[in-house]
Amino acid sequence: MKKNIKEVEITVEGKEWQDALDKAFKKKNKTAKIDGFRPGKAPKEVFIKKYGIESLFIDAGDLVLEDAYKKVIDDNKDILDDLVARPDIELKSVDENKIEFKFTLTLKPEIKLGKYKGLGVKKEETKVEKKEIEEAIENMRARYAEDVIKEGAIEDGDIAIIDFEGFVDGKAFDGGKAENYSLKVGSGTFIPGFEEQLIGLKEGDEKDVKVTFPKDYHAEDLKGKEAVFKVKVHEVKEVHIPEIDEDFFADLGMEGIDTKEALEAQISENILTRKDMEAENKYIDTLLEKAAENTEVEIPEVMINEELDRMINQYREHLQMQGITLEQFYQFTNSDEMALRDQMREEATKRITYRLMLEEIAKEEKIEISDKEAEEEADKMAEKYQMKKDEFLNAFGGLDMIKYDMKMRKAMEVLKED
Repeated sequence: MKKNIKEVEITVEGKEWQDALDKAFKKKNKTAKIDGFRPGKAPKEVFIKKYGIESLFIDAGDLVLEDAYKKVIDDNKDILDDLVARPDIELKSVDENKIEFKFTLTLKPEIKLGKYKGLGVKKEETKVEKKEIEEAIENMRARYAEDVIKEGAIEDGDIAIIDFEGFVDGKAFDGGKAENYSLKVGSGTFIPGFEEQLIGLKEGDEKDVKVTFPKDYHAEDLKGKEAVFKVKVHEVKEVHIPEIDEDFFADLGMEGIDTKEALEAQISENILTRKDMEAENKYIDTLLEKAAENTEVEIPEVMINEELDRMINQYREHLQMQGITLEQFYQFTNSDEMALRDQMREEATKRITYRLMLEEIAKEEKIEISDKEAEEEADKMAEKYQMKKDEFLNAFGGLDMIKYDMKMRKAMEVLKED
């Protein structure tokens, strides 16, 4: 047996193979065109004379393959837990008397753990600064801001409702005209110099705004050109930021939040929770990375390919949530699946290494999860996600997956030991 590989040969012959050939013949014969016979009525020997016995081999092989696969699994139950992928299947030979398959089983690679305790990694301490709370409150106020009609001249930060039309060398150009356009002055939305020239204008004012297109402007025919925009102001609005008062708390709709102090406390708690989670994730990543540096393992290519398949499917689902297909992503980025697999390969290898390492640590530390522990965990998780227990287990992959997940988490706790 090669390293991490076991090859199993299965031969199907005798009555089982002849029955498969007969079934394949009956299927093929239904659509066969043979002079003097209606479809499905030609005798087998006539069919074979015209099409050859070889024409039945593929369909007959498909018919016996599933049973051959089951036999491989039944005969190798002692290594099932070490299988890391579905067996690779090769057709060795086939004729009218028999068919031979070779199943290649890829087993979990040997892994040599190095030091995995007392790695000297410390979790980053987290705290919330007053400035962070103030910025969060200002962002909340900005989300509830209202645009209010203003009497008077445009100032930086105001919103101007304008008509405009642009001209270069006295001629209007495509895309340079709009009516009742809402422009926040100072946002940098327009060509440099445009918005500043609106400051001081009032409702009803008109002005020729002179600007120069940047040399790197996206439209080739406008790069570096001087232009005049005829602008008319229809309306001026100012952005009204709400005060921190009862109305603001009512708009927020946050239960129990009716004072600034309560809001600050809630925001502080939210920020701290986020920072703690980020610090924990960073801590775990660093521990895994350190332990992996001390670990020796040679990962089979089939494991990497299967992990890449999973990662690409996850990425496909992520894109779909944004309304983009994977095919569109390839077009946008001028890439293809091979390029994406190459890009993800390092991450896939790292994930597998960490998984194998944690499994070996669990084995080394004799970590086991009882059915009772797994059932209790399933109860808690189902309650957390407000699901029925059987629905949660079905979605999670069953009790065995709960056990595996708990085992990996306990192995992770071992890494944290000094």
